[in-house]
Amino acid sequence: MNLLQLIRSFTRTAQTGSIAAAARSLGISATAVGQNIQRLETHLGVRLLNRSTRQLALSEAGALYLAQVQHIEADLARAQALVTADDIVPSGPLRIASSRAFGRHVLAPLLPSLQQRYPQLQLELRLSDRAVQHGPETVDVSLRIGAQLEDGLVARPLARIPFLFCAAPAYLAAHGMPQEPAELQHHRGLLHRFPTDGRPLRWGLRRGDARVDAALPPSMVCDDIDALAELAAAGAGITRLAAFVADPYLRDGRLQTVFGPASAWQPEPMEVFFCVSDRRDFTARIRALFEHLQAGLPPAWQV
Repeated sequence: MNLLQLIRSFTRTAQTGSIAAAARSLGISATAVGQNIQRLETHLGVRLLNRSTRQLALSEAGALYLAQVQHIEADLARAQALVTADDIVPSGPLRIASSRAFGRHVLAPLLPSLQQRYPQLQLELRLSDRAVQHGPETVDVSLRIGAQLEDGLVARPLARIPFLFCAAPAYLAAHGMPQEPAELQHHRGLLHRFPTDGRPLRWGLRRGDARVDAALPPSMVCDDIDALAELAAAGAGITRLAAFVADPYLRDGRLQTVFGPASAWQPEPMEVFFCVSDRRDFTARIRALFEHLQAGLPPAWQV
């Protein structure tokens, strides 16, 4: 009896909420997963899952057992990484989750050179603006802004990226250039709705030790930052963009900064964190990714 295989089928079912999802995650049939759980229950002499035609739920014994065994697979993987050549040559799967804009504009250009350096790495990039769950979604690393941080994650600062308030030159010519944060209330706001809490993200501004949240009437709200950049370039209003989105528009003149470098008020930067589930998760391949990103980011963004 392969007890680890039985435990893996049980924990993956508990994490994903269904035998079918566990089977897909493990790459085996749903029948095999179900049989493995039954064998484990027979071995333990207790029922781990309460099954019905509509739902699958942990029994009391199952919840206690899960709390003790759910880290076994990860602990074994970490132990293997410490005593094998992986510690010298990073290899194996590396699943990275990121927001769509950061993944598209920053991560995607940097990852090919990482794989060229370590061809045995098997990279997977998952882009979503929601906060992914490391365990249930088998994610090794997530890149998150402060609004996405959660208790239980180990978060290392990775980058501090400028935010820029931007609008089309024609819009500013017609509606005026704001000089103070309070003047923004008379402008059209193009706001980004983030799925973490469903509310538009706040726009922080600082002048010395003073801080304010900019108040813009939401003329338009969108969940995609690249679409907001296009709306702003078309003259729809003022939006806030990370530098990696705004820079091409600023270079070709389609957008102009509001509260630019000469202003007393400066937008608060975007802080990006490199997140893992446990400090022990910094295996060779994860360290390689962290160091590669640190080295590849513009010096002005590095922390």
